[in-house]
Amino acid sequence: MLYQNFAKPFFFKMDPERAHHVVMDGMRQAARLPGGASLLRAMYGVKETDDMAQELWGLHFPNPIGLAAGLDKNAEAVEGFSSIGFGFMEVGTVTPLAQPGNELPRLFRLPPDRALINRMGFNNEGTQQMASRLSALYEHRIPVAVNIGKNKITPNDEAYKDYEKCISSLYPYADFFVVNISSPNTPDLRKLQHGDDLSILLQAVKKQMNVEAERYGKAKAVLVKIAPDVTDEELEYMTAAIKDSGVDGIIATNTTISRDGLTHPNAKETGGLSGIPVRERSTEVIRKVYRQTGGKLPIIGVGGVFDSQDAYDKIRAGASLVEIYTALIYEGPGVNRAIISGLRELLRRDGYSHIREAVGADHN
Repeated sequence: MLYQNFAKPFFFKMDPERAHHVVMDGMRQAARLPGGASLLRAMYGVKETDDMAQELWGLHFPNPIGLAAGLDKNAEAVEGFSSIGFGFMEVGTVTPLAQPGNELPRLFRLPPDRALINRMGFNNEGTQQMASRLSALYEHRIPVAVNIGKNKITPNDEAYKDYEKCISSLYPYADFFVVNISSPNTPDLRKLQHGDDLSILLQAVKKQMNVEAERYGKAKAVLVKIAPDVTDEELEYMTAAIKDSGVDGIIATNTTISRDGLTHPNAKETGGLSGIPVRERSTEVIRKVYRQTGGKLPIIGVGGVFDSQDAYDKIRAGASLVEIYTALIYEGPGVNRAIISGLRELLRRDGYSHIREAVGADHN
């Protein structure tokens, strides 16, 4: 109620990117205050329970709801976001070199559609700055994934070098990695999802992950984030290539370039669309990936998750974990507690005692 009645109207009067910076500053400062993180957990935290906790990739996830990449691009507020009920989170997308991203304005709200359009363009401070911030954290309360990409100036035939650099620079500080080849806002990036480019890139990524695992004496997982805007044939190839590469999972999906069914004037803006309009397509992609991999490759589902039913639909379609982003903007920091509470009720209704029993249930 506090967010809906007071904070949201205040933020929605601001330019969206300005509001984003205010929120990031607030989360960072709140966690730094004595007792600040504890207060956030008291207000918005989610108590860990046996029915929601999972072990994946050698990591403990206290609940299945995570923060998607794109909000905390530079790992500025990890402690704050770790205190408001998330079971894990992604930081980034980060690139080897700092880059400003695309020209302003580049973030747009579509309130009637409960959606956002962004064309940020991987604006970030680079791997060196992120490494500095992550290394300063005393501990990770929840698993923290680093979402990695290529610099805009890097040609596709050398893209693998950027991903290798990101892994090398950040390996000690990430709990797992996500290879972003599906943002629509970096020219030609999505071409890396197809043909030999995908196999070459993933081969290089796995090789670098193995090098770092040997160096630090600890293996870590790497996942690939895919786009929703692919044909069934393209998806089948992508899934096969990802599976054959030996990577550890898939995130489905990134934002969409589709504008079907939108009502707000901002629908004319270019960029990636997130929120409710991508919900059904992302769930469909999850279902197909799960079927194509026989349920043997863990999936993180993301796209249009606003409530417990949205999350449950993705879990039943095959997602072991689910991420939110746009819902946090529209619903506020209490959304995690509401989703987890609702998920528990849905599990009981269907006779399940643990969240993992529902993963892929639609295929049984």
